[in-house]
Amino acid sequence: MNTHQLNTHHQPSIGHLLRDWRQLRRFSQLDLALEAEISQKHLSFVESGRSQPSRDMVLLLAEHLGVPLRERNALLNAAGYAPVYLERSLEDPGLRAAKSAIDLVLKGHEPYPALAVDRHWTLLAANGAVSGLLGMVAEAELLRPPVNVLRLSLHPDGLAPFIVNLGEWRAHLIARLRQQIRATADPILVDLLTELLGYPAPAEAPRKGHEAEIEAAIVVPMQLRVGDSVLSLISTTTVFGTPVDITLSELALETFFPADAATAEALRALAAQTAAAE
Repeated sequence: MNTHQLNTHHQPSIGHLLRDWRQLRRFSQLDLALEAEISQKHLSFVESGRSQPSRDMVLLLAEHLGVPLRERNALLNAAGYAPVYLERSLEDPGLRAAKSAIDLVLKGHEPYPALAVDRHWTLLAANGAVSGLLGMVAEAELLRPPVNVLRLSLHPDGLAPFIVNLGEWRAHLIARLRQQIRATADPILVDLLTELLGYPAPAEAPRKGHEAEIEAAIVVPMQLRVGDSVLSLISTTTVFGTPVDITLSELALETFFPADAATAEALRALAAQTAAAE
């Protein structure tokens, strides 16, 4: 089975979808049955179509398989049930508290860069420090919404020419994207990966097999040349805990911190210059 894509065409049955997710997670029927505390025979009947699972059974199996909320709705639809997880814009009144929290984190992180992205790495919000760095991008088309952060980072007309350790940073982002594909089996991410791999590889590209080492690394800095300075930045990712809304479940805050004192000072100076120019 292709672990990058699930069988999502021609309205697959609930049994086929559950089997695909189980195989993607590398669970045997016995493994999943034990996790969900059901009989292996019943699970086999569900996967083969001999038994129609209840709504609660679909949600139970999806929980133990770690199926993302968007795909849980797809499982429910395939089983003949209505979706249970909402997907709302961040501007929806029901997400006002979450939106305020995002804005607070982004603003509070200045003068260091911070941004919010969705599951497909689309830029949803950013603070002033990020906006200042985007002025370095040569290709205006890359900044036209929707802006994809990975494309912006690795495109030869984006930030790539300014990333001193582009080979290492590229391998780090590719490894993260591959990990995300393994978790979600999202075909849009598969297409994005194909696009990114098609960009010219830097001369110092890591040797074959080195991506696994980078993926396991504790910290991979991004070294970005800004004027006469080289900023060394390390990133952290923050997600909402136990969200029941698709939008929030797919949202991540990427916050960058200075890896050294010189970078911290340079970022403070850039923020002061930006404030003086406004």
